[in-house]
Amino acid sequence: MSILDRDALGDSPLADLHTIASELSIDGYRRLRKEQLIDAILARQGGSEPEDAEAEDESPPAPRRRGRRGGRGRGRDEGEQAEPAEPAEPAEQAEQAEQAEPVSDDGNVVEGLVDVLANGSGFLRVTEGEESADDVYISAAQVRRCELITGDRISGPRRAPRRSERFASLYRVDAINGRPAEEVADRPRFDDVPAAFPDERLELGSDDPTLEAIGRLTPIGKGSRVTIVGPARAGKSETLKRLATRLHGQEGLEVLVVLAGVRPEEISDWPMDASQAVSLAASPEVQEQAITSGIDRGRRVAVRGADAVVLIDTLTGLDPHAARRALAAARNLRDGASLTVIATAAKPLGGETTVIALDPARTARGEFPSIELSASGTLKPELLVGEDGASVIATARAAQ
Repeated sequence: MSILDRDALGDSPLADLHTIASELSIDGYRRLRKEQLIDAILARQGGSEPEDAEAEDESPPAPRRRGRRGGRGRGRDEGEQAEPAEPAEPAEQAEQAEQAEPVSDDGNVVEGLVDVLANGSGFLRVTEGEESADDVYISAAQVRRCELITGDRISGPRRAPRRSERFASLYRVDAINGRPAEEVADRPRFDDVPAAFPDERLELGSDDPTLEAIGRLTPIGKGSRVTIVGPARAGKSETLKRLATRLHGQEGLEVLVVLAGVRPEEISDWPMDASQAVSLAASPEVQEQAITSGIDRGRRVAVRGADAVVLIDTLTGLDPHAARRALAAARNLRDGASLTVIATAAKPLGGETTVIALDPARTARGEFPSIELSASGTLKPELLVGEDGASVIATARAAQ
């Protein structure tokens, strides 16, 4: 059975389609337009290649270096080669050489825990909790295809390192957490699972006046689409940090932080490591890739039946469609799981279930909470705080 259907391929960036086409040994894929490329991938998945064609051809990165507090350097150190690379060949020549090189499986089946890196690829750690030279590289395409998350136990055959590669590579994934990979892949796609309005509130109980006001007047539920909006210096990033500190470590909640387009100093100033971090010097495309990677990780957590929260600073500067697509990923799944997205932005994007608008004048005067309640609100707040709580919100909005 084909794991990737036309809809999934159509939603994928062209770079991901090139990666998949390379794995399937599709000749001249770089010259094909997107629709032609999708047709070629679907045709190849339809049975013209044996199952072993899943073998990954991406070169593995060097071991991840441990970052310092606040995720300084994350997204830059992870996934880089520690040794000098060989001179690059022209694209077509390299592609032909890769396709001509036979896949060599060293016959060893390996088992271990998945460790997903910031760039979307990962490693199979053969020794639990430790990095070693025997770890096996997992390509980003395999991580996406099998929807792997950090902590999954997987097994499968590996192939020996090729020239200039430091690690063996996983040839294919045979089992995930004791179940056949094909069985895991057959579960419903994230986008196909029915969703409902958020009906379980994220607990923000705190002495912090800003968090207390958010929880009482603009409640956030599991599966909410939230934007924290306002002009420059309104306190959006600071508010997101306070939310992150409160949510991080809550039982049953996976919290992921994506910093895209922020000041370099803010990356090291965050209270927790960021799964993705690029500064304002990065291009809009790189910022979009960082956000997409973080969202994808959150989707994989939710599709497994758990609750994930992705905190994004910021959606400002992205193409409007890309920003809305990131926000739209949030949903309360009817099977009990959820993906919540909380992002800063200059103004509401549309489609939010909660908008938290900040008043820069109050922030400048040190008046907290600095929420501009007339421009803020939560859809169907009664599902989160009950009818009495919804009446309190309505009364407060009318009084402001």
